[in-house]
Amino acid sequence: MQKCKITVIRKTLIEDLAKEYGVDGLGSCPLLQEGQVFYADWECPEGFCNEAWKAIYQYVFALAHGTGDNGGLFYYGDWIKKPGVAICSCNDGLRPVIFKIEIAGEEKFSD
Repeated sequence: MQKCKITVIRKTLIEDLAKEYGVDGLGSCPLLQEGQVFYADWECPEGFCNEAWKAIYQYVFALAHGTGDNGGLFYYGDWIKKPGVAICSCNDGLRPVIFKIEIAGEEKFSD
């Protein structure tokens, strides 16, 4: 099993939806910062948003265990063109955070 590098690549705010449904003054995610990096295999990394983890963990798990299928590409190669990479977002419909998940190249050994 390998570790995956999770990089926060973009914080967003869907302004029209936030205006209609969000509380006054709602901004982008206060928990994570662009450029922030985490490492994980099958466990949520310390300091990572639990809700975001629920949205992306299956991609981390797949990459950590080797996607193998289709040369390391997800979904038969019709999604991401670079092997060993997934671009995902959290499930916040008003202020989603976008993540790049990639194989870190470090082997994790079990105890």
